[in-house]
Amino acid sequence: MIAKIGRSSNLYGTLSYNNSKMVKDKGEILLTNKMIETADGKYSVAQLARSFEPYLLANRNTEKHTLHISLNPDPKDKVSDDKYRAIAQHYMNEMGYGDQPFIVFKHMDIDRSHVHIVSVCVDEEGKKISDQFEKIRSMKVCRELEKKFGLISAVEKQPKQNQKIF
Repeated sequence: MIAKIGRSSNLYGTLSYNNSKMVKDKGEILLTNKMIETADGKYSVAQLARSFEPYLLANRNTEKHTLHISLNPDPKDKVSDDKYRAIAQHYMNEMGYGDQPFIVFKHMDIDRSHVHIVSVCVDEEGKKISDQFEKIRSMKVCRELEKKFGLISAVEKQPKQNQKIF
């Protein structure tokens, strides 16, 4: 599994991107955490953004407050929606974002399904959540997820440097 972590100052843009996949029937919401619920289970970008407002208002100093993560299993992995939910929850917990509001979108816009997670990097007290050694921690969590959920390892499938290629 490969994780891509992006940060921006554009929460609406990030939510709009993920919402556009749903409008085209190439995406769906799999999981919400600490998000304002709707009666019909359907969300607009504005409704989703409201769940993050208290966090962003508590800290106006953090410039890139929006967190956008994509989790990409190997194309040969067949991952059920329930497994994606468990993977996303585990990833967010291990990365220190488990208590944050976040939303998990499943995308089916390319030849393999994958998930996008949108959250904020500021906790409810207005403190920036540490991103120190984030890439290293993320890679470690991805290796754990591969083992725990029986996914193809992104590291083991890379060709070895000393293999001779004819």
